[in-house]
Amino acid sequence: MFKTDHRLMGEKEANNSRKNVQMQEINKRPRINLPALRDFLSQFPGKFQRHLKSRFKRPTETEGANRDIFKLKDANFSLEKQMQAWKKNPVWDDDQPPSIEVVVPEGSLCQVNVKTKVGLPPDAVYNIVTDPDNRRVFKNIKEVLSRKVLLDEGSRQIVELEQAAIWRFLWWSGTISVHVLVDQNREDYSMKFKQVKAGFMKRFEGSWRVEPILLDEKLCHPFKPKTLSEYMSCTQCNGRIASKVTLQQLVEPAIVPPPPISWYLRGITARTVEVLINDLVEEAARIKGVSATDLVTTNLNLDQALSNEIQTLDIKERWALRRRNSRVKERKDRF
Repeated sequence: MFKTDHRLMGEKEANNSRKNVQMQEINKRPRINLPALRDFLSQFPGKFQRHLKSRFKRPTETEGANRDIFKLKDANFSLEKQMQAWKKNPVWDDDQPPSIEVVVPEGSLCQVNVKTKVGLPPDAVYNIVTDPDNRRVFKNIKEVLSRKVLLDEGSRQIVELEQAAIWRFLWWSGTISVHVLVDQNREDYSMKFKQVKAGFMKRFEGSWRVEPILLDEKLCHPFKPKTLSEYMSCTQCNGRIASKVTLQQLVEPAIVPPPPISWYLRGITARTVEVLINDLVEEAARIKGVSATDLVTTNLNLDQALSNEIQTLDIKERWALRRRNSRVKERKDRF
């Protein structure tokens, strides 16, 4: 007969008890989500590379253009100090007219894309564009009907805005209410606007963007400034900062009219945006104390009248050409 060893049985029971306690402690611990961990590890190299590229991106623009690494936000050189360089040398001989492109997306009347340069720092240009009372600058705004700040995060604001805009068509003129949400962000000098609800206009949206241009960067040659402090230092505070302004505006009425009316309306829309840009350039000249005639050589009222005549003539010619082509095509089809 075998005798039972009570000591061994007691040790086994104690070991089993300790194992049970350990298993309970392990079960209480939060478990690792293995699929999520695998996804994170697989995506981490790509995200890390993109982060490094964004942090150490090399400039690709030509000399004097904006660069991603160029930091315009510098407490040591406020807008007032940046303007002092323009006060010393207010005239900028930039003879390039605004670049205006009119495209026709499917279902829309037109989209107007404008690029121009303005002889003021981005902060000053952005102040003009986002000024609640900018109707004194832009002649196509008759009045501001309402303005409500929905979100204010300091450098970024979301504003609900309703304005009465002036319109002209042939011999008629009047005002139309433009009700938009505006998302403006001073960190990157951008502003996006979009119509609140459809009405006469099915879609009305677009964006402004302002970027810095280092006009006097050649004074730093061969040194390449990477910050505003470096630029102002190497130019002995005489370096001027201008702005590249980009405006994109999409217009889609509830009913897109057929030619030739649609051609005429596209011309009016493009002309309205052009006047808007001219108003901005004139205001920049006023702020610098330069006569507007030094920068804008055409009289806007006269130019408006001539432009309307040219637009009408152009439409008539295109319509006549289209009719002639249709008749020629009909003759060819007969034979």
